[in-house]
Amino acid sequence: MFRAWWTPPLARARAQARARIAWGWARPTASESRQPAAEQDSPYRDTVLLPRSRFPAQLPGRLQPETELETQQKCGFSELYSWQRQRKTKQEFCLHDGPPYANGDPHVGHALNKILKDITNRFYLMRGYKVHYVPGWDCHGLPIELKALSEIKESENLSPMEIRQKAREFAERAIEKQKSAFIRWGVMADWANCYRTFDPKYEANQLRIFYKMYDKGFIHQDYKPVFWSPSTKTALAEAELEYNEQHVSRSVYMKFPLLKSPPKLASVLDGSSPASVLIWTTQPWTVPANQAVCYMPDSAYSIVKCTTTSEYFILAADRVESTAAALDTQFEVVSTCKGVDLVDGSCVHPMIPGRVSPLLPANHVTMAKGTGLVHTAPAHGMEDYSVASHHQLPTDCFVDEGGFFTEAAGPELRNKNVLEEGNEAVIQMLQAAGSLLKEENYVHSYPYDWRTKKPMIIRASKQWFVNTASVKATAQEVLKKVKVIPTSAVNRMLEMLDRRTFWCISRQRCWGVPIPVFYQKNTGECLINSETVTNVIKIVEQQGTDAWWTLPIEQLLPKEAVAKAGGNDVLDYVKGQDVLDIWFDSGTSWAHVLEGAERRADTYLEGKDQLGGWFQSSLLTSVAARNKAPYKTLVVHGFTLGEKGEKMSKSTGNVVDPDVVINGGEDHTKDPPYGADVLRWWVAECNVFTEVLIGPVVLNAARDDVNKLRNTIRFMLGNLAGFNPETDSIPAPEMYIVDQYMLHLLQDYGSKVTEAYKEYNYSKVVRLLQAFCSRNLSNFYFSIIKDRLYCEEEKDPKRRSCQTVLAEALDIVVRSFAPILPHLAEEVFQHLPYKKDSGGVFRTGWINASSAWKKPGIEEAIEGACAMRDSFLGSISGKNALEYEVVIVIEPGLLFELMEALQAEETSSVSELNEIMMASQTTLLTELPKETPTDANIVRGSFLINLEGGDIHEESSYKVIALPVTKAKCPRCRRYTSDSASTPCPRCLTVIAGRGST
Repeated sequence: MFRAWWTPPLARARAQARARIAWGWARPTASESRQPAAEQDSPYRDTVLLPRSRFPAQLPGRLQPETELETQQKCGFSELYSWQRQRKTKQEFCLHDGPPYANGDPHVGHALNKILKDITNRFYLMRGYKVHYVPGWDCHGLPIELKALSEIKESENLSPMEIRQKAREFAERAIEKQKSAFIRWGVMADWANCYRTFDPKYEANQLRIFYKMYDKGFIHQDYKPVFWSPSTKTALAEAELEYNEQHVSRSVYMKFPLLKSPPKLASVLDGSSPASVLIWTTQPWTVPANQAVCYMPDSAYSIVKCTTTSEYFILAADRVESTAAALDTQFEVVSTCKGVDLVDGSCVHPMIPGRVSPLLPANHVTMAKGTGLVHTAPAHGMEDYSVASHHQLPTDCFVDEGGFFTEAAGPELRNKNVLEEGNEAVIQMLQAAGSLLKEENYVHSYPYDWRTKKPMIIRASKQWFVNTASVKATAQEVLKKVKVIPTSAVNRMLEMLDRRTFWCISRQRCWGVPIPVFYQKNTGECLINSETVTNVIKIVEQQGTDAWWTLPIEQLLPKEAVAKAGGNDVLDYVKGQDVLDIWFDSGTSWAHVLEGAERRADTYLEGKDQLGGWFQSSLLTSVAARNKAPYKTLVVHGFTLGEKGEKMSKSTGNVVDPDVVINGGEDHTKDPPYGADVLRWWVAECNVFTEVLIGPVVLNAARDDVNKLRNTIRFMLGNLAGFNPETDSIPAPEMYIVDQYMLHLLQDYGSKVTEAYKEYNYSKVVRLLQAFCSRNLSNFYFSIIKDRLYCEEEKDPKRRSCQTVLAEALDIVVRSFAPILPHLAEEVFQHLPYKKDSGGVFRTGWINASSAWKKPGIEEAIEGACAMRDSFLGSISGKNALEYEVVIVIEPGLLFELMEALQAEETSSVSELNEIMMASQTTLLTELPKETPTDANIVRGSFLINLEGGDIHEESSYKVIALPVTKAKCPRCRRYTSDSASTPCPRCLTVIAGRGST
């Protein structure tokens, strides 16, 4: 409580006596000028205690990265992870590393992600937790395969094993590059024991999860349309697509002649004139696979007559005008009906004689564009496939893996590329059949293969699927119990899960984990059971998945398993050629990395793209296999952009290379070496929950911020020379009140910083740090204690009091930013004038701010004095405060009593109040002196006191008068407290005499 350090005085004499007893000093120190006393040429210069430290205020040029490397070596960065794993503690924090893709050099997105993770891990390490963090890499998949093959001429002639070997070598090189960068950034881990998705044990665990999900019925094989990349001849997941907003399709308007009029429209469509349904599509090449025309049951449709040809057409009522305009004609509306009235109607296929296309209801039909009637090709559309499944329509696919029409498409289309000459051929056939009404280019968003940057198609094929529809309800429920930061991200992930009905997990490549299934040569029936999978897993665990390609089927498929399945001979079977999707690869990482079958990671921390990627695949596999989420907390960060908010690209020259940031480019005037800590500061100070900007301006600002921090630290280090906290510290109750106030602020700062770290809000940590160092330390505390530090006797309790605060402030500030700036933190500890044998920042714990420092009410005294100081300094704007005496007049009451606690005497040049005012002398009165000059500049103000939860609430007014000093400037401390300009003031004479006697 407030009264623990302050009680209203009964009388002035009692106040003076209490001050002497409480603080042990009859004469507290005075303040000093804002300029250090050492700047003047004075015979007393050597008697002033100036700061002494070898800690540099800045590390220009190559010194910054070189010093960081030395610090990593001296302070055991490489051993820190192993050291903390030996701790005897039950508290453990597990951050499961989402594996970066091993297909290229480290980039700034890696830096953002890995540094965020390292800040988190170092915070928990310092708080006494045993950190579990195993870095990993995603090593399989098409992108790596493509990059590896791009380095080889005539790669199409390579065998599967040759391709796998080249891909492995490429991935291994990428891993080593990325690992070296992560280590240089200061990321703490056991780098000799990482996980890679091509490690045999990892692959074996992945196959165990696959079979567990298969055995539970969550995985099945099916023939259905999937996103297909003709350029790489494989199925792709939706997460592997990117959308080209400027893709140009050749769209067509066409007519499907009515074969059988819907019964309810027979009276209108009597057969006297030709009648057709109108169709619009952006993919004419899919028309050969048409099996139906779909309508929306609840929408309105019109029967119109074309004024040019007298033909009758059926289309959506809302699309009549726009379609007529597109066809450059006019439609006369003959009749309007509901979609349900089209039931039992059918059309003639516009290209294939004898094929019937029934009119069928479907809810996916949209009225936003087109004609409101949708051409339906079950082999080339997900919704189309659903309609076909419901009505038992054929789902034949006439397109091969390379995107060419097969022989079944007919001689006019065979071997033609569906996106090029095949599309043209279909349009020509529609023209020849009289079905084409119009063709035009249409610009729209279209899916592309994320690696080849070429268009995708939707193509039906036999694939392996996770039936997410059967697991997503549970996944959504467990996800709602996961803490997600920011909270808005959880809704996006729930929506993504809701839209996902299946997950195609098979790929038609050879660089990956094989789907452990065998097929009967004659029937194509698949063979997979516990015996077959157990045998494959045993082999993979010993030899890796290369064995699937190198071993004969007799070693992979046990005879007993064949017999159990009712087969006769192992040689009647062949090995499956599909591999697992890399999202399944990485999505099962929890089964390998997390120790214990039931364990969950405390945190997954990745970019927002993983809401539909790794976060989701991890959730789905974990829920399917063990009915729980693999994580307790999800932290989702944004992407990196250029400093103007633009996407980074080599063509525009705004790509930021982390190595150049740290070590500088070829021209240091253009690309200076900033070091890793500036990169880490950039990561921490950004609002990472949105897009993160980086560029020269941003990096220069980050470097300036770090240098300001270095200056603050240098002041503290320099003024702690000759001080040992263990022997020289002053107990808090015996300190100056302003020193106690600083401990109070330190305790509050430590609490707020700790909470910000817990919430992964590192930008708030940076803001708190900057505000505390700038406002509370540099601008306030340092400015008023310089006189005590420089001009008092070295061991004087008054000086030791503020040195005690500086030691605590230095320790707390350095520990508070250590997770963000580990190199700087350890560098500071290397320059401590005490604790030479310290284990360093990270081995000695988190902020240790005593709860006893928190003294509610102490703020009122200091902040009240500061309010008056602001009034005083404002009245002499631009002038030296030491050239003035200040008179403070306060009406009797709480505020006056608080100021009495800071200055017991009526007038003093050595009181705590005078130190805060920064004047040469302060007078404290309850009323204006009678001799106050009539032209005196009197500044009036008020201060609100609110104590003990509002029980004490009082607003007091005050007056501040600044008067020119009447004494001479002391040649030692530069305050106007001397009787002669050539003679030190009484305080300085006493200190000098004391130095002489020692």
